[in-house]
Amino acid sequence: MSCVHYRFQSRLTYDSLQFEGLNITVGELKRQIMRRERLKFCQLKISKAQTDEEYTDDDALIPKNTSVIIRRVPAAGLKSSNRRFVGHQAGPSAKSSQTGDSSLLSLEQLLKTENLAEAKASEEDKLKAVMYQSSLCYYSSRAAALLRKSASGGAQGFPAASCWRWTTQTERES
Repeated sequence: MSCVHYRFQSRLTYDSLQFEGLNITVGELKRQIMRRERLKFCQLKISKAQTDEEYTDDDALIPKNTSVIIRRVPAAGLKSSNRRFVGHQAGPSAKSSQTGDSSLLSLEQLLKTENLAEAKASEEDKLKAVMYQSSLCYYSSRAAALLRKSASGGAQGFPAASCWRWTTQTERES
C-alpha cells in the first residue's frame, strides 16, 4: 500500500491517505480527502509541502510518500454565508414603504398604534414599527431626566458614565 501525507494549512499534524499504485492523481486525492473529512461546498488547493508549488491540473500525478498541504477555498458560484446586521432608520422621520395603496397606514401612524397585529399596513412597516417601539423601553423617564439634566449643565460628563449610586443620591437630595 502506498500513501500520501496531507495536512490542512490550519492544522499542525499530518494525516495519511492510502491508495493502490505508485502515484495518485490530484483529482482522486481531492475526492478522497473530501469524502474522508466530510467536506462540502468547497474546493481544495493542493501544494507540495517542501516547495509550496501548487498542483493546478487535476490529472497531475502525485508520487507515493509525498507530503502535501491542503487549502480550503469556497466553491465558485456560491455566495458567502457571512451576513452582517445593517441598522435600520426607524423613527418618525423614516419613510414608509407603501406599495401605492392609500388604505395602508403610514409608518408615522404605525409608530403611535398600540395593536400592530391588526393594523392595516405592509409587513415591512409593521416590523419597523415593532423595532422602534421595542427600543423605547430602554429610554425610561429616569434616563430622560438624566439626559435633560446633563444637557442643561446640571451634571458633568455623560450620564451613563457616572455612578448610578451617586446619581440616585443626588436625585434624593434635590
